[in-house]
Amino acid sequence: MALSWITALVTGLAALHFLQKRFFPYFWLDLRYLLKVIRYGIQIEKYKRTGHVVSVVDRFVQQAQRIPDKAFIIFHGQVHTYREMDRRSNRVANVFMKYTALKKGDTVAMLMNNEPDFINVWFGLVKVGCMVAFLNYNIRSRSLLHCFHSCGAKILVVGADMLESLEEILPNLQEDNISVWVMAAESTLPGVNTILDKLDNVTDEPIPQTLRFVDSIKAATLFIFTSGTTGLPKAAVISQLQALRGAAGIWAFGGTPDDIVYVTLPLYHSAASLIGIGGCVYLGATCILRKKFSASQFWVDCKKYDVTVFQYIGELCRYLCKLPVREDEKDHKVRMAVGNGVRSDVWKEFITRFGDIKMCELYGATEGNICFMNHTGKIGAVGRSNFFYKLVFPFELIKYDIQKDEPIKNKDGWCERVKKGETGLLISKVNHANPFFGYAGNKKHTTKKLLCDVFNKGDVYFNTGDLMVQDHDNFLYFRDRIGDTFRWKGENVATTEVADIIGMLDFIQDANVYGVAVAAGTLVFDLWKRDAFLRLIEYI
Repeated sequence: MALSWITALVTGLAALHFLQKRFFPYFWLDLRYLLKVIRYGIQIEKYKRTGHVVSVVDRFVQQAQRIPDKAFIIFHGQVHTYREMDRRSNRVANVFMKYTALKKGDTVAMLMNNEPDFINVWFGLVKVGCMVAFLNYNIRSRSLLHCFHSCGAKILVVGADMLESLEEILPNLQEDNISVWVMAAESTLPGVNTILDKLDNVTDEPIPQTLRFVDSIKAATLFIFTSGTTGLPKAAVISQLQALRGAAGIWAFGGTPDDIVYVTLPLYHSAASLIGIGGCVYLGATCILRKKFSASQFWVDCKKYDVTVFQYIGELCRYLCKLPVREDEKDHKVRMAVGNGVRSDVWKEFITRFGDIKMCELYGATEGNICFMNHTGKIGAVGRSNFFYKLVFPFELIKYDIQKDEPIKNKDGWCERVKKGETGLLISKVNHANPFFGYAGNKKHTTKKLLCDVFNKGDVYFNTGDLMVQDHDNFLYFRDRIGDTFRWKGENVATTEVADIIGMLDFIQDANVYGVAVAAGTLVFDLWKRDAFLRLIEYI
């Protein structure tokens, strides 16, 4: 009797296992991911109720006390521990408290390359209670000035290797009484203050916690610039909520404190700063930081530093696949890659060639209020949704007229949802749990990103500007981006911005710029190097 009962139980369990594998193949992966989302959501809710937010910098200070001697940043062979970075960022904070009139709530802009002091300045300013704006070091002159002024910054901090960019805008900044500081011991530029020579004149004692105390997850902490689809770059307001969500990304994909994370993407982007650096801070992991991505040195660094996780954009993986084939390409410890924008064909080639690396594709606009994470490793998908996920992040895919560049509405004036398998415009509901913080200094651009009265009177949705498809297994796939943009080294570039620059030439009556597909190996003139282009014209 007992034997027959055990046999029946085993048979039943086997049948359930078969049914689960057959009809619900992602059940356990979905459940594990959902539990992590719920766990982190409870922590965020706690911050709301107590009025005390443990920010990314708060977490960093905690880690510096908990694991002071652990390597936090390794930069081209130089090791910087959590304690060392904490103390140096304290010195940076004290320099600005002693030599400037900065106060809590002020904004400071940074124009710096990838280096440990990027993080020291960022964290140091936050310790003073300031908001920080990350300027894109690829932009110059007019666009750079626009970015600086749009975020309302009172001070500009420049890396020692960015003086050429500074010289072009320095007269304009000084006319506006902007205080400029360079991360160097001395400077030949008139009126420019130096930082390194003052670090020894201040203490590295902790800054009073009251200065960086945050009581709301909706409080702004950063400004990160996005090209968008039209015009000059816009300063996206990054709240504490967005920063905390970004910092939990690697953990949500399965990252651990023992991971060694390789970051070659620019820190002025949210991917490297919030997900990369913030992710290491959240875990208490080590970050291998490189000034710039190098395809030839990528796997050399991964082997040298025992890298287990790296960040990517689609182009990075494609560059690596273009390298000459070597015999030891799978001889590394990399187990996971986190990023976005990799094509399906590149994805397949990458894991076939370089080994069983879990590709953790994600989706999220810098200023957006929604994100997707492909926690299953489904090739080509940017994420996966289900009933429970939509309760947390309500979104829809709606019909969109590409020719008229507007959503399609029915006879009653409402937008219509697309069916599964059909391409639609991704929109995300704006509510108390998922607010849209918009752009600094430009209410018009903020309002323009919102769709009102979409399905019902009074509802509001964030327009991502991205066309996507959801298949019958609830995987989401990116299809295209609306608006006049083209991709340049992983960035969206507005064609209108390039056209405006060309139109500044006296002998150009009108200009129309658009992106075209370029075959591999074709030599093209890089219009994004706008100022170099202008100087070339002047020379001719």
